Amino acid sequence: MPAPSPEDSATLKIYRATPPKINDLVNTKLEVSFDYKKCYMYGKEWVTIKPHFYPTDTLRLDAKGMDINNVSIVENGKNIPLKYVYQDSLSLAIQLDKVYHNDESYTIYIDYTSKPNQLKEHGSAAINDAKGLYFINPDGKDKDKPIEVWTQGETEASSAWFPTIDKPEQKTTDEISMTVPAKYVTLSNGRLASQKVNADGTRTDTWKMELPHSPYLFMMAVGDFKIYHDKWHDKPVDYYLEPKYAPFAKQIFGNTPEMIDFYSKTLGIDFPWYKYSQIVVRDYVSGAMENTTATLHGEQVQETGRQLIDSYYDTDDNQVDIAHELFHQWFGDYVTCESWSNITMNESFADFSEMLWGEHKYGKDMGDAHSYKALQEYLGTPGAENHNLVRYHYLDKEDVFDVVSYQKGGRILNMLRNYLGDAAFFKGLNIYLKTNAFSTGEPQKLRIAMEQASGLDLNWYFNQWYYGAGNPNLTINYKWDAGTKTETVYLQQTQVGQTFILPFAVDIYEGGKKVRYKEWMRDKTDSLTFTSDSKPDLVNVDGDKVLLAKKTDNKSLDEFVFQYFNAPLYLDRYEAITAAAKDQTNKGAQKVIIAALKDKFYELQIKAIKALNMDNDAIHNAALPVLASLAQTDVNTLVRAAAITKLGKLKASGNMDIFKESLSSQSYAVQGAALTAIDELDPAQAMKLAKGFEADNMDALTVAITHIYTTNGADAEWPFVYNGFMKSNPQDQFNMINEFATLAGHVKNPEYTQQGIMVLKQDGIKYKKYGADSFLIGLIQGIKDERIKMNDAASTKAADEAIADIKAAK
Repeated sequence: MPAPSPEDSATLKIYRATPPKINDLVNTKLEVSFDYKKCYMYGKEWVTIKPHFYPTDTLRLDAKGMDINNVSIVENGKNIPLKYVYQDSLSLAIQLDKVYHNDESYTIYIDYTSKPNQLKEHGSAAINDAKGLYFINPDGKDKDKPIEVWTQGETEASSAWFPTIDKPEQKTTDEISMTVPAKYVTLSNGRLASQKVNADGTRTDTWKMELPHSPYLFMMAVGDFKIYHDKWHDKPVDYYLEPKYAPFAKQIFGNTPEMIDFYSKTLGIDFPWYKYSQIVVRDYVSGAMENTTATLHGEQVQETGRQLIDSYYDTDDNQVDIAHELFHQWFGDYVTCESWSNITMNESFADFSEMLWGEHKYGKDMGDAHSYKALQEYLGTPGAENHNLVRYHYLDKEDVFDVVSYQKGGRILNMLRNYLGDAAFFKGLNIYLKTNAFSTGEPQKLRIAMEQASGLDLNWYFNQWYYGAGNPNLTINYKWDAGTKTETVYLQQTQVGQTFILPFAVDIYEGGKKVRYKEWMRDKTDSLTFTSDSKPDLVNVDGDKVLLAKKTDNKSLDEFVFQYFNAPLYLDRYEAITAAAKDQTNKGAQKVIIAALKDKFYELQIKAIKALNMDNDAIHNAALPVLASLAQTDVNTLVRAAAITKLGKLKASGNMDIFKESLSSQSYAVQGAALTAIDELDPAQAMKLAKGFEADNMDALTVAITHIYTTNGADAEWPFVYNGFMKSNPQDQFNMINEFATLAGHVKNPEYTQQGIMVLKQDGIKYKKYGADSFLIGLIQGIKDERIKMNDAASTKAADEAIADIKAAK
């Protein structure tokens, strides 16, 4: 992370207070219609407000980039114009007709036009745009893309499509009437109260939200969607998808009722809203958004039946996102962070819920694996250790949407759950939600609820983890003293900054038994001493594997081997496989690696497969029959694909039958691995076989065909490579991009080359804010070098212009 400029340093000293509440929203009524040609929305609003406490004769509303046609107060059914100043096209300062007290409300009428495409706003790492209102393919020119309108409110972009007090601490009921072409479907918060067919070919749908929620959680969506109707108890649970994907709605979203039931029972509070809908839109600016009663997902969640064969929780973010956004309906929507400084009260809980659902539905290994990945994402992010979880100082409110608020915050909740125990922890969450229902929350409210539930003082925990930064870097060493029959554990925190107080379990394995000790570390350097009849087989510090720490655990390889076969948790086995992979000449390590090929958890199977050193004869001989079996019969398609990939790298012709048989699988992952393995043995045959998959390929199979075509193909293969790349998800595009650029440089047709350059330029501009511009410029430069050799002046010029455009982009 670059050092802040002096100006930034001064900005960081500003205390980001919760905004003062001068006026409170009560109800928001909207009537809107859309001009698809201009990308305008015409709106009429009746917003009912009352002073929060002190009398006032003024009102300030956020209203970004609008034309304001009329501002009036409604009295006895009449609109009486008011004086107002529209400041910087961002804020309406309204002079009311009198002084109002907090026991009286008033209604303001506003006639306005929203012009989102003329608004210059920026987003965050989590939400990459902030126009509020989005017109997708409004002129219908892109025949492969539907015409849609949708909104995105977080953080403060709802005020780009209706004037409001755009702060999370505000709560209002609402009524939204949308007039749209009659052929389209609409969705908004709450219930569909009425539909009226108009004479001009339009229809007006009125949605009513009769429980209060924050303005950033308002939503609208309009388009050609098919609705799959599900339910939980007597509440509607609906899934809105493009018609092409409607047959797979139940496979994509079908766990939702079970999730609602699980979260309701776990929290002791039934799903609090009238309905729950999920809708999938194109060109979305984030992964998903937890609008109250109506979560909006990006198009990546739409998958075909064949894609879903390879869709496993924790290896496919779609199922994780479904769990995450649903939990927000309690933590974020029902109780909302009182300010963006306190976003942990929304996002840390939703992140924690991902692990919670994975554990419940798929077993503890799944929950632990997901939690460990989240921990590594936090630990692996440069500069993350510098930020408090509760962020009262930031440059921009968008900065708080990061690995600290999400992944670190989720792990902090999981540690608290472990420390208090499930019963007290979930009782505390129940108290917190009930106490603050339809209102706002902050960590101190959570602390009080947890203390009420558990009877324990938790100031130390919240001061350390919520109001402090960083994490322990924990080094663990061991010493056995045969004379005194004592095992000493030496603990050292090596991080700069605060010393962490750490409660944890220590498990001592000796003589076929396990004894658990509850211990604390309170200083930077500490030691623990245990008596034992003989040298323990294993001392397992952090026996529950929940510490939010960067650990250096100096166990011997023999101890890690024992750990794999005797300690029960995912991370116990993960650590042992990692240690064993480093020295596969060791007999014990070999036993771990071979045993892990059949681990009960598929992700550890894949880890072991990838770690195999097949140049080691002992490993090769023991692993080969296991790999062959996994490649043909394992129930998990990703394990099968990993085994096929490993076999393919051996380049042994005896495995060809396995690879060819695997091509008949319905799994794209298995087919892709098999085709790549055949390419290792016989590139010409792989080229012929790849042609047969051009009509039906996605994900891993598309990547495999692209690799074969870019390695062995030419101009004839470019259209497939180009179209496949353009239709792939961002991760698959990243996996293919080097080969995509290579083929773009080598094809004979300059038009193909320039197509490739244009794609790389667009990505260079799009991902510049994430630091990917240098990499993409390098790819374009590589193409340019190739075209110079081919005397292709037009493509050389196009490359120079693309590089200049990326450098000039802001």
